[in-house]
Amino acid sequence: MQITLAAVGRMKTGPEKDLFDHYTARLRWPFAVREVEEKKKLPPNQLKDREAELLLGVIPDNAFLIALDEHGKEYGSVDFAGKLEGWMDQYAGNIAFAIGGADGHGTALKSRANTLWSLGKATWPHMLVRALIAEQLFRAHAIQTNHPYHRE
Repeated sequence: MQITLAAVGRMKTGPEKDLFDHYTARLRWPFAVREVEEKKKLPPNQLKDREAELLLGVIPDNAFLIALDEHGKEYGSVDFAGKLEGWMDQYAGNIAFAIGGADGHGTALKSRANTLWSLGKATWPHMLVRALIAEQLFRAHAIQTNHPYHRE
């Protein structure tokens, strides 16, 4: 069992990292972060394809892949907790989340993704998205175990 967060860019010290660390420390599931970065200046479509290649290189082949995408499906916390539980059962707990670069995901990553997840219509800074994912994972576990953190 392993949850992997694969992301373009390196997280630096700051409030987003503090919040991310706060929630990942509370997770009861094995959790790994894989950061990738393309240093070359490339046109947007080439950069998306290169970043997709790099992300796919760090995502386990047997993982259920959830790509964060503005056109993806929106889930409420309870719905997400239920979906996550099903995906974990189906994929032996091997779940991966992919956060693309500023221009989004390349075709190869979207094709490999089992689902696209949107955090809503608002645009979020990528480093804050990491913290939001970590919080939703913690909340999903709280929902699944009837922990008082989540309230209806």
